[in-house]
Amino acid sequence: MENVIMAITIDPRSIHAPEVQTILTKHGCIIKTRVGLHEVSENSCSEQGLIILHIQSNLDEIKNLENELTGIEGVKVKYMTL
Repeated sequence: MENVIMAITIDPRSIHAPEVQTILTKHGCIIKTRVGLHEVSENSCSEQGLIILHIQSNLDEIKNLENELTGIEGVKVKYMTL
């Protein structure tokens, strides 16, 4: 079992977030913690999103998650094993 911190960027967030959410739900059993961030002001909501995940799983499943996410245009993934 590996402990991984994964950072996911989504741009444009409003278009691709639903598909990202579907993939994260599919892999929900390996996600220990999820934090979603995007810039918000009184007059606007940023199109750039950032999701930070703490994942506990084997590297094959982590790679599957990464591959599904990077298959979406506008989504980038980076992770590190702890």
